[in-house]
Amino acid sequence: MSTYVSPIYLLHGTTGEPVPGELRDVIGETELEHWEDHWIPYLHEKLRDMKGRGVPREEWPQHRHWDWRSKAADVEMMLAQRGFAVRCEGMTQGLLVVDLVQDCRLESQRGKPLVYLEYVEAAPWNQPRLQNPPKYRGVGSVLVAAAVSLSLEEGFAGRIGLHSLRQADAFYSGHCGMTELGRDAEKQNLMYFEMTPEQAQAFLHKGD
Repeated sequence: MSTYVSPIYLLHGTTGEPVPGELRDVIGETELEHWEDHWIPYLHEKLRDMKGRGVPREEWPQHRHWDWRSKAADVEMMLAQRGFAVRCEGMTQGLLVVDLVQDCRLESQRGKPLVYLEYVEAAPWNQPRLQNPPKYRGVGSVLVAAAVSLSLEEGFAGRIGLHSLRQADAFYSGHCGMTELGRDAEKQNLMYFEMTPEQAQAFLHKGD
């Protein structure tokens, strides 16, 4: 199956200038090699620094244990899952896995299909918790926009949903304008968010 590549822009973390990149609808071997050869060593270096400075573990990145090679293998096995990657200047800057078989919980949309974001992660140098200022800004926004666009393509009207790690709650509620539906005891007490068709349009227009 061929890879679809769409042009996107990230923002340089220091200057704020737009930097051209691409959104790819696959997590392939190149992306996994970038994760193994660049993301992991950088993350471990930053974690050693945080440990040395006595930063409490609850402030460390909550997705630091994620294994993207395993997640990519799951995507290959599951027809209802899709993977996406953001590249910029030759390097993978973010990864996303979505699921297409879940329904809305929000009362006004209850039972309607949505695109569920299983895993979203920016490269560690793009995470302000690890590098401030980050190398690039906007990776998370590009990946959420990819999920919304897929929802529109699938006839789901832009509806998306996800369980957020606590460190990302403010991003989804504030920046993305999603609706909080409370903490889910069956999902490690993570906050569950959904985006309605109206919120999806507002989010996409925000990036114009």
